[in-house]
Amino acid sequence: MKIIVFGLGNFGMSLSISLTETGNEVIAIDKQMDKINLVKDKISHAICMDSTNELAYEAVPLKDADKVIVAIGENEGAAIITTAIIKKLCNAKIISRALSPIHDTVLEAMGIHSIVHPEQDSADRLTKQINFKSTLENYQLDNNYTISEVKAKKEFFGKTLQELDSIDKYRLTLITIIREVEKKNLIGKKTIVKETLGRTSPETIVLDNDILVVYGNNKDIENYCMGEEEYDLRNKNI
Repeated sequence: MKIIVFGLGNFGMSLSISLTETGNEVIAIDKQMDKINLVKDKISHAICMDSTNELAYEAVPLKDADKVIVAIGENEGAAIITTAIIKKLCNAKIISRALSPIHDTVLEAMGIHSIVHPEQDSADRLTKQINFKSTLENYQLDNNYTISEVKAKKEFFGKTLQELDSIDKYRLTLITIIREVEKKNLIGKKTIVKETLGRTSPETIVLDNDILVVYGNNKDIENYCMGEEEYDLRNKNI
């Protein structure tokens, strides 16, 4: 994946190097040249710039990025402005560091749902979450097991959970299903919202655009996210 990291404090530095070591193309950005010099030979590319200056972003390949991480930890205002500019300029998934409860609130109001707190979340743990390329959201339980949101496969559409023998081959446990539902707001306007079905039953039917919340071993989740041919080939070689 192509990942851009803003902010090279201890957390941003560790995350940039860790993501690079696990096979990602990482561009790191910081306004202090001494930090750029520390990391420039350890990652794909490093840029010295003020991330609160929107004009400076002409030199940043935001539109090519799969994920953008705002790891700024010294200046809450700069972190918020940087996040706002990135959200305006690209559609990549944004992961933003929060420095306080009010910072959390501001990020949520901006529509940023992937919020990290380095005091609780290590760079190594976040790297493992990011490296699940085809999952939507992850909660890493330990080094081996994860709860992940994954898209339902086309082969599941229109079938009940009882009929889905094929899901058993992935060795994953289904926790619940997140589904798009059409609702009307107070003024009668129709909107699409995502709702959790709660506890499923054998009669629950999997629909188009359903998101499955599953629990399992990291390797099994990776297998699920592969294409069918790639999955069969890997398991023939085991």
